[in-house]
Amino acid sequence: FQQVIFNLKNVDTETESLEQLFLLKENEENYYHAIERFRNRFLGEIPHRSHKHVSSPYKNSASKRLVMFLRWMVRDDRKGVDFGIWKNLPQKYLSIPLDVHTANISRKLGILNRTQNDWKAVEELDQIIRKYNAEDPAIYDYALFGIGVSKELL
Repeated sequence: FQQVIFNLKNVDTETESLEQLFLLKENEENYYHAIERFRNRFLGEIPHRSHKHVSSPYKNSASKRLVMFLRWMVRDDRKGVDFGIWKNLPQKYLSIPLDVHTANISRKLGILNRTQNDWKAVEELDQIIRKYNAEDPAIYDYALFGIGVSKELL
């Protein structure tokens, strides 16, 4: 924990905002690489126990917490659920935070075939949901999660 606080202090000192750590580079169409860049910068070079608490899409994790954090900070829903305070990151590249509820309902609806809840599943779901709303694909998170929690379709 101490190392995380130290690294957070360094990031705060060296950057204007955490937002800068998630900036997309040319030809990136989701936050896969940006999440990994953030993770590496935030955790630092020195291996410590905190590494296991910040998931890596490069290790095929769905990175649910970081995907959800991005949704909160980037998406402007004007209803107060998502803050939308970061203006330099495009919301059209957001993904649905994949958890057991959103994954199970997505499979039940036939929009997700992959059986593992991993980054490949996130990308598979991205391909489908962006066909329905290319500018705000994360909007479907609420519906999929809500139906999944209620277990109405399971």
